[in-house]
Amino acid sequence: MISNVVDLASSEDEEHENQTKRKKRTNNTETPVTESPLQSNSNHSLEFRSFWKAGAYDVGSTKSIHEQGQLEHARVHPKFLHSNATSHKWAFGAIAELLDNAVDEVCKGATFVKLDRISNPKDHNPALLFQDNGGGMDPEGLRQCMSLGYSMKAANTIGQYGNGFKTSTMRLGADVIVFTRKSQGSRATQSIGLLSYTFLRKTGQDDVIVPMIDFEISGDRTQPIMYSSLDDWSNNLRNILEWSPFTSDQELLQQFEDIGPHGTKIIVYNLWLNDDGLLELDFDHDEEDIRLRDEVNRDKSLKKRDRLLESHISYQIRFSLRAYVSILYLRKFKDFNIILRGKPVLQHHIVDDLKYLEQITYRPQLGKASKEVTVRAEIGFIKEAPHLRVSGFNIYHKNRLIRPFWKLINDHTSYGSGVVGVLEANFIEPAHDKQDFERSTLFLRLEMRLKQMCNDFWKSHCHLIGNYTVVNQQKKLSIRPFDENAANLQRELSADQPVIGLSANMQQGLHLDQPVVGLAANVQSLSNGNTVLGEPSNMSRNMSSVQPSSGLSAVSDVVPCFL
Repeated sequence: MISNVVDLASSEDEEHENQTKRKKRTNNTETPVTESPLQSNSNHSLEFRSFWKAGAYDVGSTKSIHEQGQLEHARVHPKFLHSNATSHKWAFGAIAELLDNAVDEVCKGATFVKLDRISNPKDHNPALLFQDNGGGMDPEGLRQCMSLGYSMKAANTIGQYGNGFKTSTMRLGADVIVFTRKSQGSRATQSIGLLSYTFLRKTGQDDVIVPMIDFEISGDRTQPIMYSSLDDWSNNLRNILEWSPFTSDQELLQQFEDIGPHGTKIIVYNLWLNDDGLLELDFDHDEEDIRLRDEVNRDKSLKKRDRLLESHISYQIRFSLRAYVSILYLRKFKDFNIILRGKPVLQHHIVDDLKYLEQITYRPQLGKASKEVTVRAEIGFIKEAPHLRVSGFNIYHKNRLIRPFWKLINDHTSYGSGVVGVLEANFIEPAHDKQDFERSTLFLRLEMRLKQMCNDFWKSHCHLIGNYTVVNQQKKLSIRPFDENAANLQRELSADQPVIGLSANMQQGLHLDQPVVGLAANVQSLSNGNTVLGEPSNMSRNMSSVQPSSGLSAVSDVVPCFL
């Protein structure tokens, strides 16, 4: 409950005095340790501006003192903010997390999210802006957002762990400030929160302290909300002004002018640098895009024969944010736009780029207690096949891309080249960074089944792109009783080349005198040289009907002739 409402003007005199002190410090700044083309104030910047080095500092003695009458609690040291953010190996994955939060607001009426480069008013360095017109957050909602592991999102939304905001913002920059406004019934509020790794480091904090201030909106009048004392509220305001890009309370309030009646604005600043002292994110190469600088530089060594690859989406998503966001969501939005640097992102459906498209039904085995699930995979050749060797499955979870162009076929063979698929797998759980899945039994079964799909599609369709040779070989396969010891696999396979597309269960039961390419994942019946594919669950009972040391022959393989 709101205990008091204080006048914002009561802190103006103190703020004028603070601005004078800041100007004096700015005029006496020292040379920053990290050489960088960016403007820097050593009193308000970290020693290391590279993300992967920012956590390398000594932790001092505990400052917090346990007060009598209060329960002791476990502290979250500021260093954890950095170590927690290392779950994002890829900066675009962190950006995707913040876009997910905006997409989750579609159910509350959001029609856009803007992502752009802005200038930090204090040092004129680039900062990253995320802004949406969703439902916004009330004071309690902002505190939940700033807390670790707290989530009240519905089961059908993308976010679920309550950790994405912290990991993503801290992965992109050292500091973030949030402006949010919410209207609920007759009450409207707006709040400001500062999560600053720089503030915590420079002031030697041993607990994560997040300065926040709230306002109540009554008509045209905005009044600060005070929960405890005027001193506490004023102290929060002073810390925000000291460590944020804004120098006055008027500048803070101006940030709400373009938010509207509800919505959220996030500004990530003190962006991380690469090892060369340049911004990790490249805003200059394309004024309508944001690129990963190191990936762009690495691509300059691309050979001429690989230039065709440059134009393909599977290659562009490595360094182009616009390309990555275009395939980030499986289904097209009806009344929602992602606006990147002033231009809407056109959603791109990967299946639209495929030829000889087929749909395959897959029923994962979820267990007796779970409801049966049926999913549909779409698979085909890329339009550039066979001239472009791109392959892999794109796996989505709840409409969100988790694994783009997941390689399921050995790169050292042309077998399966050009085969691309799309599948939404809501029956498995993504990892915390949403760039991979948890390595569960369901995931491993899915991987096996997708490999089989790619192999089967290649064998039955490769003649359509004019690159195959059918070879009928008499291969003697000695089948022994089923052996559950997977360690025997290497001893059972006497082949100079890798066996591609062979399931783990089938490998255990076969002794191969010759290498096999493209053997089906499991065999339901073997007669007259015909191979019939089945589900992995059928393998055990199918194998039990095969007698030991039976001689089999006429396994027909498709051997590609282009390399």
